Amino acid sequence: MPTYVALLRAVNVGGTGTLAMSRLKSICTDAGFDRVETYIASGNVVFDSKAKPAAVKAELETRLAAALGKPVGVMVRTAAEIAAVLASNPFAKAKTRTKAEPKLTYVVFLDAAPPRDALETVKGQADEKVARGKREIFVHYPSGMGRSKLRIPAARAGTARNLNTVAKLAAMAARR
Repeated sequence: MPTYVALLRAVNVGGTGTLAMSRLKSICTDAGFDRVETYIASGNVVFDSKAKPAAVKAELETRLAAALGKPVGVMVRTAAEIAAVLASNPFAKAKTRTKAEPKLTYVVFLDAAPPRDALETVKGQADEKVARGKREIFVHYPSGMGRSKLRIPAARAGTARNLNTVAKLAAMAARR
């Protein structure tokens, strides 16, 4: 049975979209997903399901909208896909002597490949580095994400996780 990682958009961030992880786990269990585990309170869940990724996404989004009274975006990756995202970090072997710290490097997960011009439309870039991935945008914030004025229009519908979180989710999915 395939293992999936689901990443919820705008849940428990800045006081919007409050959802207890115990409730998320119940929603997933009620959807028929097996071996459901959540990770930290920002809408990360790992589970097994016989369904295809698109069906998993649709089921979760429908149930979350019913439970919260508003739409919640969900990005779904298989265990292999989340491991590939981690392995494809373009900043892991930076050309400088220091590689980008995982806590300062984020992956913006998207439903589809970022547009070819995704990097050309970036605004407010200072010391940040931005790179396109398969269905992701990678961002290194050397001065921290909180101080950044960076705006990436192509990432607007996505959800971001730092590489420490991505690594933990990949490990959770891999150990099944």
